[in-house]
Amino acid sequence: MNIFLIRHGRQSSQLCNVDVNLAAEGREQAKLLGKRLSEYGIDCLYSSDLLRARETAEIAKIYLGDVDYRIRTELREIDFGRMTGNSDEYNNMAFGDFKKKRMELSEDLPFPGGECGQDVVKRVRDVLEEMIHSGKQRIAVVTHGGVIRSIVTDILGMPQSKKLLFAVSLENTSITQLRFDRDYQRFYLERFNDFAHLEENNNLLRRSW
Repeated sequence: MNIFLIRHGRQSSQLCNVDVNLAAEGREQAKLLGKRLSEYGIDCLYSSDLLRARETAEIAKIYLGDVDYRIRTELREIDFGRMTGNSDEYNNMAFGDFKKKRMELSEDLPFPGGECGQDVVKRVRDVLEEMIHSGKQRIAVVTHGGVIRSIVTDILGMPQSKKLLFAVSLENTSITQLRFDRDYQRFYLERFNDFAHLEENNNLLRRSW
């Protein structure tokens, strides 16, 4: 079976992890994602319960037909704790020591008052088991960058402290594909941060803003 982990579309606020809807660019990204996924034979769609993920999934679903759609709170973004709702500038000033320590990649540090990578893995694990035993073969999962990095780090047997080595920035609506081998009961990473559906639209890429 295949699981396609998808980062949500661009949100309407640049504040840290606020629960907001998509920007106009995010809705366009979700449409392009849906058109691409329509060729994949998706038979089940999962989403985080956060608004930006649900809206991405619901727009993409228009192109997928009558697929089973499931919303799971366990798929929401890593909890940024006291950094939530702040600007990057404020967090850089108020939590600069934490951010510097985190970039040393030596410990799986929790965000101040929030979660670490292993916390995310623990809450997502049951949902992945549900997918494995669902009987579905091609599942799309709209979630968040922190979740995708933590899952990939875990299935590759790497320490969670190294999760930031996976891309400086995940593109919005990028696709990360996992293949589950039922014989060996293991996941393989088939591709990571694939955003080919956005490449002809520079205004939809993170590097452009």
